[in-house]
Amino acid sequence: MTPLDEEYFDWLFDQVGSVPDESSPHTYVRMLEALFFKEFLWIIPNDDNRAEDGRDLRHEFVNAKKIKNPDHDWMYLGCSMLEMFVGVARRLAFFTEGEARDWFWVLIRNVGLDMYPDSKRFTRRTKEAINEILDDVIWRTYHSNGRGGLFPLEDPEQDQRDVELWYQMSAYLLERDAA
Repeated sequence: MTPLDEEYFDWLFDQVGSVPDESSPHTYVRMLEALFFKEFLWIIPNDDNRAEDGRDLRHEFVNAKKIKNPDHDWMYLGCSMLEMFVGVARRLAFFTEGEARDWFWVLIRNVGLDMYPDSKRFTRRTKEAINEILDDVIWRTYHSNGRGGLFPLEDPEQDQRDVELWYQMSAYLLERDAA
């Protein structure tokens, strides 16, 4: 990582914390680093908006850290999975008046990444398993009800693999409110 990447990762890390629960002995730095280095790609129209939400975090970071003239290329690199997760968590927090940090860890649990704390031996196979989960999210190879994706539903009206993330999020929130 470049010094700017390291500072940015630390800033993102501070946005979500390293643990889903303050009483948890587990940290997730390595899993979060894997998200940081994996690019979010979209195959469904309008999911590029989630990438823009994530990339907007760079502008916020640059302003917060008072970085003058950041590298233009760095500012316009593809959105990382970590940025996308943080951006989506912020959207969820806005609509629910919850905390982005809490929503971030809900999303992490929904896709199954909570199974990879730093206390778990971090091998090549662990990295591959994390990448497989992230690929399932990107390429939408999760279940039709959204299980394995960001927004699993109990009773979906349509195959969630074909639904824009924004509408998946809306259905997820509506279903949670109804429960």
